[in-house]
Amino acid sequence: MTDYRREKDSMGDRDLPATAYYGIQTLRAIENFPISGLKPLATYVDACLLIKKAAAKVNGDLGCITSEASRSIQSAADEILQGNLRDQFVVDIYQAGAGTSHHMNINEVLANRALEILGDVKGSYARISPNDHVNYGQSTNDVIPTAIRVGALLALDHTLYPALAKSIAATTAKAQEFQNIVKSGRTHLQDAVPVRLGDSFAAFAQILTDHQRRIQYAAQDLMQLGLGGSAAGTGLNTHPQYRQQVATVLGELIGHPLTPAPHLMAAMQSMAPFVAMSGAIRNLAQDLVKVSHDLRLMDSGPKTGFKEIQLPPVQPGSSIMPGKYNPVMAEMISMVCFQVMGYDQSIALAAQAGQLELNVMMPLIAYNLINSIEILGNALNALTEQCLIKITANADRCRDYAEGSLALVTALNNHIGYLNAAAVAKESLETGKSLRAIVLEKNLMEPELLAQVLDLEKMSQLPFH
Repeated sequence: MTDYRREKDSMGDRDLPATAYYGIQTLRAIENFPISGLKPLATYVDACLLIKKAAAKVNGDLGCITSEASRSIQSAADEILQGNLRDQFVVDIYQAGAGTSHHMNINEVLANRALEILGDVKGSYARISPNDHVNYGQSTNDVIPTAIRVGALLALDHTLYPALAKSIAATTAKAQEFQNIVKSGRTHLQDAVPVRLGDSFAAFAQILTDHQRRIQYAAQDLMQLGLGGSAAGTGLNTHPQYRQQVATVLGELIGHPLTPAPHLMAAMQSMAPFVAMSGAIRNLAQDLVKVSHDLRLMDSGPKTGFKEIQLPPVQPGSSIMPGKYNPVMAEMISMVCFQVMGYDQSIALAAQAGQLELNVMMPLIAYNLINSIEILGNALNALTEQCLIKITANADRCRDYAEGSLALVTALNNHIGYLNAAAVAKESLETGKSLRAIVLEKNLMEPELLAQVLDLEKMSQLPFH
């Protein structure tokens, strides 16, 4: 045995490691793009493998490739989907436009493993060719936008949707647990009218639920495929039935009702579905930053901040200050959200950079979109497990702030008028006397009525409770 094998492409011959499952075009990409060291995301590789499996089945059924080739390519795809040869997908995410290098990496690995399954040696390519068999009736130009769609759907199903469901359940549980705790509301970071701590968490749950709905709506556009459009959307070199059958088979593999796009050329050119999904993810990230800031504020202290709630301490917070604990899970998710927002901007720039029949910036869109979904899902899951479900309330501190808030004077407006109420608030701030004491001293209201009006439980009750 030699340590190398020789392969040939349209540019000439090259030696490759004999053990490598990738081929000559991948080798050229390794040499051309030593950029970031970042390799394709596992979910993106899975999406490409599933497309190749579906295409091999349909092309075999339609007689476009031999049954032998069809079966061996499908078997190779199954093996890799189960975890084998994952180290063979090696092209940097910053690579040839449209994703040709990554696409050929997929084609070559599948071809070489399929050859082994048939008893042939890697690199022979007579019975199974990366281009003629694995890639039959396909082009980078229709495979890669389909892979972005499928990869995003897989990431949503496996990561973000379950994480959102757990976070919604956790915040809903805390809303119920804290429902009878009254705290001071705050607007402009200043005292405001009383609210229920439980309602604050119920609002968090509703915000997440609304984002879940928006993301699911954006995902609908991902289910229309340009696969079958081949190089430019005309379907050149494809079987007339391939377009519909490959969408059906691929949909069965991933559990979504995939259909051919009404216009394959449009589906291959426009990155709008990815921009819309990225926007929905960014929108969720923006609100998660707000929620994380709220949690940090309510937990601030312990002596000089609000300390209305206690976020669970999960690690020491300082290398120099003993006994210090920081809201690290809330800090973490904000950083992830900032990264997602940056990815969204890059996706928008890449999406508008297409020309004529192709957008060559798809590799950047693929990495940024799928990674956004996955890191946000992972971060949200960690926040829930390590923080949300373990939050406790400081009911006494909440009550003290609610009782001492000058904003309680708002409830007096309808009884003593805005200007009188403002004067009472000013005097309370200057003298330290309670609002109740000043109102009674000035005979502005009867004690019984005042007690009813300044009932914190009643003031903080939402109308639908």
